[in-house]
Amino acid sequence: MKKVLLLLANGFEAVEASVFTDVLGWNKWEGDGATEVITVGLRNQLTCTWNFTVMPEKTVNDIQLDEFDALAIPGGFEEAGFYEDAFSAPFLQVIQHFYSNQKPIASICVASLALGKSGILKGKKDDHIQSFNE
Repeated sequence: MKKVLLLLANGFEAVEASVFTDVLGWNKWEGDGATEVITVGLRNQLTCTWNFTVMPEKTVNDIQLDEFDALAIPGGFEEAGFYEDAFSAPFLQVIQHFYSNQKPIASICVASLALGKSGILKGKKDDHIQSFNE
């Protein structure tokens, strides 16, 4: 079974997290069952963008990163405190670990800024949208 670490920052966007939990969850129940998603945060309790409380299954301190096969990170809102977690050393170290071990990393929306902040995009091309008005 492949284990996916869903790394949640305080202020994360629940709809963006649901992309990973829904698709991979359906695979667990209706597909080949080869994936498991584990929600992980920097603390035991997080507040989503729209101010509801979420309790990740584990904290970063409770896990061994080598046990995971891929990393997924949803974005969030600055006003909800997303960048305080997403740009913190422990959060960035998780990203760097997956990168240095050549494991897949997926991010949605502004979570890609944490990838940049971690240094793993230096000298790399990326896909992004500059503006909805362009």
